[in-house]
Amino acid sequence: MEVAKTKEHAWLQRIVGEWTGEGTAEMGPGQPTQTFNVEESVRPIGDVWIQGEGRGKMPDGTPSTTLVTLGFDPDRKRFVGTFIGSMMTYLWIYDGELDRSERILTLNAEGPSMAGDGKMAKYQDIVEVKDEDHRTLSSQILMPDGTWTKIMTAHYRRRR
Repeated sequence: MEVAKTKEHAWLQRIVGEWTGEGTAEMGPGQPTQTFNVEESVRPIGDVWIQGEGRGKMPDGTPSTTLVTLGFDPDRKRFVGTFIGSMMTYLWIYDGELDRSERILTLNAEGPSMAGDGKMAKYQDIVEVKDEDHRTLSSQILMPDGTWTKIMTAHYRRRR
């Protein structure tokens, strides 16, 4: 049985390829901003899913690997996916949507609070396709006062 492909599935395929990235991450109040470099290989799983494997280093120099899966559920009309990383034990579950311009995908997730207090917090990973060879990824956390605070931004460029 063939899966009916949607424009959202086609949007995900735009991210398939080999990418290099550089970015900054906020490590918490009173701590310096960290810079990082990452390589990412994004491959299709059929025409309806993508899987991205990132490779880089943590601020202390230890190697890190991340794995993201993304798809679109036409019944729910929502983007869905997961994220795991070698530096954590939590499985992140994504639920998201494209903005009206169809350039920005906002993925909502819930995960451990950065405060280390055992509580859960709301997060967003935001993917913006600038053009076919440039995209950004930013992450933000919902603060107790109801405002979003950006904790990471990365710029990815397609490798040729």
